[in-house]
Amino acid sequence: TDFESKRKRKVAEIYQALNSDPIDVAALRRMAISEGGLLTDEIRCKVWPKLLSVNTDDLPPLPAGKELREDNKDYQQVLLDVRRSLRRFPPGMPDDQREGLQEELIDIILHVLKRNPQLHYYQGYHDIVVTFLLVVGDRLATALVEKLSTHHLRDFMDPTMDNTKHILNYLMPIIDRVNPEVHDFMQSAEVGTIFALSWLITWFGHVLSDFRHVVRLYDFFLACHPLMPIYFAAVIVLYREQEVLDCECDMASVHHLLSQIPQDLPYETLISRAGDLFVQFPPSELAREAAQQQAERTAASTFKDFELASVQQRPDTVLRQRFRERLRAEERTKSVLTKPRTNRFVKLAVMGLTVALGAAALAVVKSALEWAPKFELQIFP
Repeated sequence: TDFESKRKRKVAEIYQALNSDPIDVAALRRMAISEGGLLTDEIRCKVWPKLLSVNTDDLPPLPAGKELREDNKDYQQVLLDVRRSLRRFPPGMPDDQREGLQEELIDIILHVLKRNPQLHYYQGYHDIVVTFLLVVGDRLATALVEKLSTHHLRDFMDPTMDNTKHILNYLMPIIDRVNPEVHDFMQSAEVGTIFALSWLITWFGHVLSDFRHVVRLYDFFLACHPLMPIYFAAVIVLYREQEVLDCECDMASVHHLLSQIPQDLPYETLISRAGDLFVQFPPSELAREAAQQQAERTAASTFKDFELASVQQRPDTVLRQRFRERLRAEERTKSVLTKPRTNRFVKLAVMGLTVALGAAALAVVKSALEWAPKFELQIFP
């Protein structure tokens, strides 16, 4: 079939890039982004380390779990989270095999935290680590997760959630560029961006039930700039435009709708679209708006929400509580004025990243590993 021959051709191209001297990392990035991603876990074991510049010939041995666990301040929390992670393992996996993997998962997390005392564990981190563990095994997963934690995930691992909030602040400006009507509706509903918090900090691992979709997204994110997950979050909201606009314009309703992520998303289309948006509206162009977003946050007390959400990992309970308080305060009617801003609708030039060998894909990937962990300076020109 046509599908089979395309797949074979792609596998051949991936191996060609892996075997060239030096390894053609730009080609591997394109393969990871383009339709179908890296196709198999066997290929991911070879390509993911290249995308993260991890040398697989020189992996440190894993320390024994016992010494890691003694007097480790994060051990109890990690243990709780890992115990709760049953649904992240393939259905039908024998219990003893799964329990063995859960022990490995705890050790990987504690090992990375011990070697990098500047990193702080957060709930949801284990959702990322388990994805690597299931695809590449414990030893390689440890090396990849350590690299990822000091680069792509660095901002989620600060002692406070300030940088995570900065990243979430990119969501509304992206939506505004593409669909001002949806943007204005969400602003009127004062829904904020907390619904996307667990998407962002777990790279969607926590909210998608099909493992194949999760690893497909990881192919994409590993090949791209660290802000790509927030573009992907924006694309999901934009894809659900009609549902959003048909919703009651209040915080609880819109939050509830958006936090329930549909499982049957057209992933390849959305990946392609997220790449296009990144090229059209690069982070540097949105940085000022993202900073402003922080300054004029409409809903009150968002910081408290974040603190609560990070403690409880249930942003919806936080929001419901706040919503009830607000209803008590006054049963006010709210008329939604949708400003005629259609002239600002952006006609997306589809650069077809899925096939792009050209400038678009390279613009996305060139910047991927040059991302400085501490990025406030670049964000606020």
